[in-house]
Amino acid sequence: MIQLERIKTWFLIVVLTICVTASFASCSSNEDNATEQSNITTIADKVWAFSQTHPDGFTLDIRTMTEPTEGIAVSYAATQNSHSRNQLDKVISHALQHEGYVGGWYNSEDGLYYFDSTKLFPENDLKGAIQFGKENGQHSVFILSTYTDIPIEGKVAEILDRGTILFGTTGDYRPLSFCEPDGTYWGFGIKVAKEIASRLGVSPEFRKTSWPTLTADVLTDPQLFDLAIGGITITDTRRETMLMSDGYLANGKTILCRASEAGRYQSLADIDKPEVTVMVNPGGLNEKFANENLTHANIVVHQKNEEIPTLVAEGVADVMITEITEAPYYVQTDTRLAAPLLNAPFTHGEIGVLMQKGQEDLLQMVNNVIRQMKSDGSLRKLHEKYGLVYAY
Repeated sequence: MIQLERIKTWFLIVVLTICVTASFASCSSNEDNATEQSNITTIADKVWAFSQTHPDGFTLDIRTMTEPTEGIAVSYAATQNSHSRNQLDKVISHALQHEGYVGGWYNSEDGLYYFDSTKLFPENDLKGAIQFGKENGQHSVFILSTYTDIPIEGKVAEILDRGTILFGTTGDYRPLSFCEPDGTYWGFGIKVAKEIASRLGVSPEFRKTSWPTLTADVLTDPQLFDLAIGGITITDTRRETMLMSDGYLANGKTILCRASEAGRYQSLADIDKPEVTVMVNPGGLNEKFANENLTHANIVVHQKNEEIPTLVAEGVADVMITEITEAPYYVQTDTRLAAPLLNAPFTHGEIGVLMQKGQEDLLQMVNNVIRQMKSDGSLRKLHEKYGLVYAY
């Protein structure tokens, strides 16, 4: 009997202990939940206050309340269409459970401020960012360093899926674009093309075009290449039917002649004489310039641009109409040649990248690369490597 009473007593003690422990655990859990919610509300209040001074939008690291300056921001589907202060707690809670980034933007059409939990990708992983955007039903991804929206479905996405970017280039324009007999391309423009490919994270592939067929080749459907590069001058005429990037190389018309006759050609008037034979390549702006400005000279069209300097040096022609980008190379590599008007070009312009209209997302990416190369000094180094005038 005594033994039974002891067992009952110990059983009662165990039950009471379990109940008390459970009660304490429940209280602790409730306190933790309350603390977590309080933390979420505090952060949400800060983000809301921040948004009121940033109507143009932002991406915010809510762990430090700072704005990242680099990366590719992509929104989660789970927080899509969350707006106003009363829906912000949900976004903050999701962000804290994931990467800790929140994006916000003001919609002027409905007067609401929208928020999203956001994932941040490195800027060299555009393909990964676009894939994540597809999985989360987004229309675009946002590159923070350049404030650029890139559509999920567009030319850039097509290039990333393919894994290569196709460049059309003439391959006859030293030192900007030249194709060796074995098919190897080299030159200033080729280096810029490879940099564009590298920053997109794809491989470059070069396809041959020509000056007479350049416009037709760019506009043909299906496309022969994604864009054209290598000595293409930016003009209003080209912009009427195609897209052209920002300039990455200063340009202007000048001449090549024999070094022994450099003093003879000091102006257009000195060249525009019946006894002067001027040689140009067909279909480009050099031929156009000669026909418009040299009405008395003997103009000869030669099919291969890269052969003209040698023909001038050998006396087959007297003058070549060329560019300040091309002339220095031939003067440096052939002592028989001179460019007496190199520092006083007849025209002033810039060289850029050419592509079809409708590829605005690719144009943005190319312009971003050009701006970055100007900013980080890599474009200047390329100019120095090829002996070109840096005008930026």
